Amino acid sequence: MNKIPNRQAICEVLMDKAKDDKDIMVLCSDSRGSASMTPFADNFPEQFVETGIAEQNLVSISAGLAKCGKKPFACSPACFLSTRSYEQAKIDVAYSNTNVTLIGISGGVSYGALGMSHHSAQDIAAMAAIPNMRVYLPSDRHQTKHLIEALLKDEKPAYIRVGRNPVEDIYTEDNCPFEMDKATVLKEGTDVAIIACGEMVRPAFEAAKLLETQGISATVLDMYCVKPLDAEGVVKAAKNVKAVITVEEHAPFGGLGSMVAQVVGAECPRKVLNMALPDAPVITGTSQEVFDYYGLNAEGIAKKAVEALK
Repeated sequence: MNKIPNRQAICEVLMDKAKDDKDIMVLCSDSRGSASMTPFADNFPEQFVETGIAEQNLVSISAGLAKCGKKPFACSPACFLSTRSYEQAKIDVAYSNTNVTLIGISGGVSYGALGMSHHSAQDIAAMAAIPNMRVYLPSDRHQTKHLIEALLKDEKPAYIRVGRNPVEDIYTEDNCPFEMDKATVLKEGTDVAIIACGEMVRPAFEAAKLLETQGISATVLDMYCVKPLDAEGVVKAAKNVKAVITVEEHAPFGGLGSMVAQVVGAECPRKVLNMALPDAPVITGTSQEVFDYYGLNAEGIAKKAVEALK
């Protein structure tokens, strides 16, 4: 089992690149430990800024640094970064089109036991609604590495959400197909398409294996690029199946499911069922306990796929 969380993978990439690129800056809101950025702060103190618990300042300072030619990566818990600093993300980063990468750490229900105040089940919808803001949910450490490397090469705003805990590898260091803003096809099938993002990609892939034992052929798409959504990939997958299932660690409104349904409805009408967290404060517990409770696991996804084909 992999023991490296995506947040640590981000730090490792930034540390490696910062050796030669002195424009790379990391900013934290009293969250260097939570963000796994302590090694960066220790090794590159001149390229690190600590703002304290002041998410609005975190984002505005990052935008200012970007306007000075720096490449800032602003790290803060997703629940706060996507709410407390929303205006700064909208105006200072997106409207001003600054080269800022916002990294929402411990996203979704990672802080499960702390309750709704620390959950970020609205961040996909909120950030995706901002013009110029891209939204990414990488599924494992290898894809995270490729994403950060790609973002270092462009100068556009982005929001990345990663969980708190390590997730089981989907790819390997030597086999991680990655194309910027294109979904990765993990499996092709002819009965149902399962489109997932972030930590839901692994259970979606495992669900496809369970469905195989029932004689059901499933396509699985790793939609790490929620915005811009890979509409071409969605249509291609939907055209070859009878139903589409979307799976996300997010509220049922405005996220991956809503976006996929819009594309499928307009381009190739099929039944679309969205699996997400409920429109209510979720139960407290570990991430896995929460996922299991709401059926956001391999068994639950497989069950929903069977229902969709009836």
